[in-house]
Amino acid sequence: MTSQVLCAHLCALGTTLVWGMTFISSKILMNHGSTPLEVLFFRFVLALLVMFCMKPKIFRHGRGWKEELLFLGAGASGITLYFCFENTAISITYASNVSLIICTAPFLTGLAAHYLLKEDLHGNFFVGFVVAIAGIACISFNGATYLNLNPAGDLLAVGAAASWALYSIFTRRIFSRRYPLLEATRRILFWGLVTSGLVLLFQDEVHLPDLGSTAVWANFLFLGVLASAICFVTWNYGLRVLGAVRATAYVYLTPVVTVVGAFFLLDEHITLLSATGMALTLAGLVLSEMRGNVFGRLRRQFGGDVL
Repeated sequence: MTSQVLCAHLCALGTTLVWGMTFISSKILMNHGSTPLEVLFFRFVLALLVMFCMKPKIFRHGRGWKEELLFLGAGASGITLYFCFENTAISITYASNVSLIICTAPFLTGLAAHYLLKEDLHGNFFVGFVVAIAGIACISFNGATYLNLNPAGDLLAVGAAASWALYSIFTRRIFSRRYPLLEATRRILFWGLVTSGLVLLFQDEVHLPDLGSTAVWANFLFLGVLASAICFVTWNYGLRVLGAVRATAYVYLTPVVTVVGAFFLLDEHITLLSATGMALTLAGLVLSEMRGNVFGRLRRQFGGDVL
């Protein structure tokens, strides 16, 4: 493994660890009077301001409107559509359903990357997906006696997963054209801000955040600076180096981060079922990241007598 690939894995892992905590921050802000759309919009206003401070130079690519549509597609799908679908789904259906359904994003990304970008799908990818989803189901429905369905909310969660898959495809196409990482990410966030602002216009009233509250500005700083301005850069670096399939597999870790975060921050217990789910999820991620077919190697090693 080269140093560049190792760095890309660390970026994808670190980004997932941060994004796994964003739901708690968003809930805190909504408890202080902000709507999901307001949280989304003002989060990315702050993120874009930070990115202009990091690199004030205006990005002039000069490659025509067709190239600009790639940035528009990435910003609309990975920011506006994804967060609108996810936040609305959480408000009308069970959080466990949303957590499980959104974690199908790596599978949808894999299929899209295979057919649109001609990226190879190895056998481990499918096995890893099944193992990881089994683990996520253990975490999501821990303590539930039956599966609760809400068609509208669950379909919105599917929309969120599909939106993230589209974002991965748009971003891979952008970086295949050798755009600079920081400037390209800033342009994606710009279009995400524009499209989310257009959606915000349909809200009856728009309230500015109550920055007199420590909890509000601290959580906006976390969401805008770390989870957006920095983490979208690190995530896009992982996508550029690892490819859409391998990078997006780290989405499997999100429920694991939520469980661990709730243990330390909310004093929630980790049960045997949730611990089993975390182990399965981690195993599914490792399998998805392994190149080649591990089961094929085992068959060859043991002369076809195993598996």
